[in-house]
Amino acid sequence: MLDTSRRTAFDESHELFRQEVRKFLARELTPHLNDWEQAGITPREFWNKCGDAGLLCPTVPEDYGGLGLDFGYNAVIDEELGYAGSTSGMTLHSDIVADYIVHYGSEELKRHWLPRMVSGETVTAIAMTEPGAGSDLQGVKTTARRVGDDYVVNGSKTYITNGQHADLTIVVAKTDPAQGARGTSLILVEAEREGYSKGRNLDKIGFHSQDTSELFFSDVRVPVGNLLGAEGQGFAYLMSQLPQERLSIACSAQGSAQRAFDEAVAFTKQRKAFGKTVFEFQNTKFTLADMAAKLQVGWAHLDWAIQRHVKGELTAAEASAAKLWHTELQGEVCDRALQLHGGAGYMNEYLIARLWRDARVTRIFGGTNEIMKEVISRSI
Repeated sequence: MLDTSRRTAFDESHELFRQEVRKFLARELTPHLNDWEQAGITPREFWNKCGDAGLLCPTVPEDYGGLGLDFGYNAVIDEELGYAGSTSGMTLHSDIVADYIVHYGSEELKRHWLPRMVSGETVTAIAMTEPGAGSDLQGVKTTARRVGDDYVVNGSKTYITNGQHADLTIVVAKTDPAQGARGTSLILVEAEREGYSKGRNLDKIGFHSQDTSELFFSDVRVPVGNLLGAEGQGFAYLMSQLPQERLSIACSAQGSAQRAFDEAVAFTKQRKAFGKTVFEFQNTKFTLADMAAKLQVGWAHLDWAIQRHVKGELTAAEASAAKLWHTELQGEVCDRALQLHGGAGYMNEYLIARLWRDARVTRIFGGTNEIMKEVISRSI
């Protein structure tokens, strides 16, 4: 269990909420996680249960069916999911997609979609990455051509979280390809639209219980009213919202790193070699001490970042630094914790194996860590 006794980002209400999150995950997620890993997807029923428990989109205003809470509540969920070893697409749905609709959706779109997202009736995705465009969002080739009162969408996307389950997807498309980034728009596309198809559930190194898909758009017609915000402002909106996405990744990464450390402590104190526990060897103690020190710094920094974000003060460079630092820490801690497990760490029956596998992609999605360094360098 995460020790939150010395945290500074949360008040009593956050901690009471955390207790409920833990009870819910212990009851509805942990007993089934291995089965979902084998299935390659988290069942739709789990989304509905999350909605019933108030775990989806907690920042959505009460006028649209949400709880109207601050991002700290999202952070609680992110940390607890990371600690539980879950890679559920809930965080993308709640921390990323919901905010785009809250900030840029028309009143009609907000009233229609947000209550359904809060309840779990509607699962969402955001389609940025393409076969030829990843961290460089200016390079997207998908187009949305205006024809009368519709947009006609053509193109393909890949590595899309929640792709199999998604009922609604924010599609990043060029409404004016000649304008480059200034011609990018964000358009909501419903799964039932003719010409919209979902490809295979992609076979990944990790994140097995999260569905990740290819999406294809062939002359998909959607009403102009599905546009989020103003035409041509999509790239600016993406840049504005990416800090929260990157902080969300940092929260999950820190929770996962802590769980890897805790698993290593428990294993080394129980496992014996040469007549004593593995923990008693100086190398083990020094390795764990180094990890503990870095985790301590990580939690202090994460609290600082969460507090700044709740106040609306976290900059793009600071959020990029948080994503960079916490995912690198996650990778380091998971790798060293696996090493302390010895051969057992390479067995899928041990949680550390899953944590290690899942850690690798966090340095890639949400913008690669190389891109994070580029963003940070621009502020220097």
